[in-house]
Amino acid sequence: MKKLILLLSATCMIIISCDFPKNPGSKADAESKKIIGKPELNLKSDLMTPEVLWAFGRVNDVSVSPDKKYILFSVIYYDIPMNKGNRELYTMTIEGKDKKQITHTPFGENNALWRPDGKKIGFITSESGSTQIWEMNVDGSGRKQISDVKDGITGFKYSPDGKKIVYTKEVSELVKTVKDAYPDLPKSDGRIITDLMYRHWDTWTDSYSHVFIADYDGDELSNDVDIMKDEKFDCPNKPFNGMESIAWSPDSKKIVYSCVKKKGKEYALSTNSDLYLYDIDKKTTENITKGMMGYENQPVFSPDGKMLAWGSMERDGYEADKIRLFVLDFAKNTKTYFTKDFDQNAENLCWSDDSKSIYFISDWHATEEIYKLNIETGVINKITSGIHDYVSVNVGGDKLIAEMNSMSKPREIYSVNPVNGVASELSFVNKELMGKLAMGEVKERWVKTTDNKQMLVWVIYPPHFDKNKKYPALLFCQGGPQGTVSQNWHYRWNMQLMAAGGYIIVAPNRRGLPGFGQEWLEQISGDYGGQNMKDLLSAIDDVAKEPYVNKKGLGAVGASYGGYSVFWLAGNHNKRFNAFVAHDGILNFEAQYLQTEEMWFENWDIGGPFWDKENKTAQKSYASSPHKFIKNWDTPILVIHSENDYRITVDQGMQAFNAAVLKGIPAELLYYPSENHWVLRPQNAILWQREFFGWLDKWLK
Repeated sequence: MKKLILLLSATCMIIISCDFPKNPGSKADAESKKIIGKPELNLKSDLMTPEVLWAFGRVNDVSVSPDKKYILFSVIYYDIPMNKGNRELYTMTIEGKDKKQITHTPFGENNALWRPDGKKIGFITSESGSTQIWEMNVDGSGRKQISDVKDGITGFKYSPDGKKIVYTKEVSELVKTVKDAYPDLPKSDGRIITDLMYRHWDTWTDSYSHVFIADYDGDELSNDVDIMKDEKFDCPNKPFNGMESIAWSPDSKKIVYSCVKKKGKEYALSTNSDLYLYDIDKKTTENITKGMMGYENQPVFSPDGKMLAWGSMERDGYEADKIRLFVLDFAKNTKTYFTKDFDQNAENLCWSDDSKSIYFISDWHATEEIYKLNIETGVINKITSGIHDYVSVNVGGDKLIAEMNSMSKPREIYSVNPVNGVASELSFVNKELMGKLAMGEVKERWVKTTDNKQMLVWVIYPPHFDKNKKYPALLFCQGGPQGTVSQNWHYRWNMQLMAAGGYIIVAPNRRGLPGFGQEWLEQISGDYGGQNMKDLLSAIDDVAKEPYVNKKGLGAVGASYGGYSVFWLAGNHNKRFNAFVAHDGILNFEAQYLQTEEMWFENWDIGGPFWDKENKTAQKSYASSPHKFIKNWDTPILVIHSENDYRITVDQGMQAFNAAVLKGIPAELLYYPSENHWVLRPQNAILWQREFFGWLDKWLK
């Protein structure tokens, strides 16, 4: 429930862009062949709208060519009437010149990579009817299918010598179905369940993702080998991880992959993944992080092949633990913990070409910046600073190529000076549209909490803000609960879109968020209804003192843990607020404990099961369950929930709506039968925005 949301969103985009018509020659068939590109908008004002938000091009899949002369990247555009998006590929020079769109198809080109010799670009597309690896020339010509894997693949990487390919695919043969047990009942849709983790986030466990290695001769794949044969485990780990979980050694003789090798109840109770080293010639697998009990992921070999770096969490069962940077020296057989005295996460690791440094991204004081670790000295230097979030970093010769966004600007590609952090934009995908819009000012505000701490609060003002007027204000309650309130540009909870609606947005970095040290982050566990709720109220109370804030127009909004926060505030706000919006929130902790799937999360953050009356932490948590305060509800509330949300099931939202109606409180339920923990389809997302603003405008304006 943190930044990994982006990965799942990308996966869902692939699915949306790959719909195939059932009736060739039909209207649906004609629509499926329509190429979705950059939309043309006739703006009526310089204020952002939901439709404008969905017109932005979404930059992704950035990689630097082997000779460091070119950048490959993708851009996704959405078509609202067609209710889907499409990803196209682009190239430009390392200086950002000669930008070219090299694909023009309705199929979507995903997982785009430079072939190691730099002469071809590989990608995944459903052009043949299933997701397969294709290649093309650097200018986009000569498209050719090179894999023909049954049921398709989900990701791939070239070996450094270009002679092999590692790919992942779903393997369903290991899952026994009712039809296997009872062949005479072919029309039964029943499921026989005997253990936990039978579904996860938004899918049922009907298959496992496995890692395959195949020979590649420049024309096709052969001699495919499932290196996880007969294992009922997933790599990449579901639901969020991708090919960053798998790394080739520079000599192309080994791969390292991350996997949680646990089943059923044991899997539901643990976050303990390990890194496995597979020797291609010997066909052997070795656990190289045995004894490290937390989450190990994102392995990256040094260019000289002598070392392996990865991100590591220490404690089993704690999904928001500090992400530590470890390096394994193969010759010495030693593991070095380089960020022991660095009270921050280290993510998106990238080696320097000389294998002497590692660049990484870390959140500090609500911005994501690029840092550099010197392997020889252990010294960590911060390279960049500003009101922004970097989301990826690559080495591009004497410069860094990075993706960056902010609350006021969607993701673009930048060239970053590795010495002084000066950044220059290269891609300018959304320059034209951005030039037509007015953005509200984003200000950093430090607020004193009830326990005399200083809390950073982002305040986003409406475009064309006039301090002599009065504005309604929204308290943004972050999810996670350990999800950062940094400078992310979001496509639903978009701060600038909310501000464009005429609202002042108050976004506090309350207790339980990263970027302020582990003590601040970890305080929330076992204290859901405690200090972090006081922090939220401190933030809105402080901003509401301003003369330009309409104190009779205050609302509280949020999703996931933010939805829980809204439900809790609804029973404990002492008439501060005039409207609430809760998306995918937890109302009843006791029901949540038995309805959800990731039991490690409930056991760590809540403290354990509700029936353990001797567990003081757990009992304190259940005492703060929002349903215990429904008797105090007195404020209009919009509840949003989706059927395919298995993390926080739809019953939680329905209970909240039912309770409000039974109490005679104005309420509305926005229910999605086809969405999951998020709302990913364009028309559903626009419906979300319209109902969101319609509800708030009704009660706060």
